[in-house]
Amino acid sequence: MKSNVFLKPPHLPLVAPSVLAADFGRIAEEVIDAERCGADLLHIDVMDGHFVPNLTMGPDMVQAISKATTLMQDVHLMVTDPQDFVKPFLDAGAGSLTFHIEAPGLKEFGPLELIERIHDGGATAGIAINPETPAEAVASVISQVDLILIMSVHPGFTGQTFIAEVLEKVRWLRNKLLPRQRLAIDGGISIRTGHDALEAGCDVLVAGASVFRASNRAGTIANLRGDYPR
Repeated sequence: MKSNVFLKPPHLPLVAPSVLAADFGRIAEEVIDAERCGADLLHIDVMDGHFVPNLTMGPDMVQAISKATTLMQDVHLMVTDPQDFVKPFLDAGAGSLTFHIEAPGLKEFGPLELIERIHDGGATAGIAINPETPAEAVASVISQVDLILIMSVHPGFTGQTFIAEVLEKVRWLRNKLLPRQRLAIDGGISIRTGHDALEAGCDVLVAGASVFRASNRAGTIANLRGDYPR
C-alpha cells in the first residue's frame, strides 16, 4: 500500500484533485500529470445512483489508477451501503475510505464498526457530512476517524457552486481535532474558495474542475496552497 499522506503529510495543506473532473479517455495520462504538477493525493468519487443521483467509478478504476501513479487514493463512498464497498476498494489499492454519516446502511451497520473495518484493512477512515447536515452529527465518532470531509456542494455532480455557509461547520470542528486528524472540504473549490476554507481551518482541499480543467495545473495547485505553512 502507498504511503498514507493523511498520517504523514509531506506538508500542509494537502491538495487532492478529484478524478471525477478528469478526462476518463486519458485517465492514466491525467493522473500522471496531476502527480507531476504537485498533487498530494487523488480523490475518487464513488456514486451508486441511489444515495446520490449519479453513477461513477468502481474498484477497477482504482486498480487502474494505482498502476499509473504513486499517489494515494482516498475513495469517497457516496453510497447507500458503504459497508459493502470496503473490501473491494481496499483490495483495489485504496489508501483511505471516506463514507457519509447520512448513509442509510449505517442504521444496520454502525459507523464505529465501519471505521474499525476500514482500519483493520490497513487504510485510514474518513467520515463526510452533506451541506445540510450539522457538524454535531459526527460528534460521536470524531475521536475515531482520521479525516472529516465537509461537503461544500450537494454531492452527485462536479462543477457546482461553493456553499459558503458550510465554513461555520469547519470552524466548529477545527478545534475538536487532534494534529494527526485531517479536515477536508469538497465542492466548488477554486483559489478563492479554497483559501476561505483554509482560513476557516481545513487542511485538505479537494479540487476537481479547478485542477483538471486548468491550463496551468501546476500553478493552480501551488496557488491553492497559497502561503500557508507547509
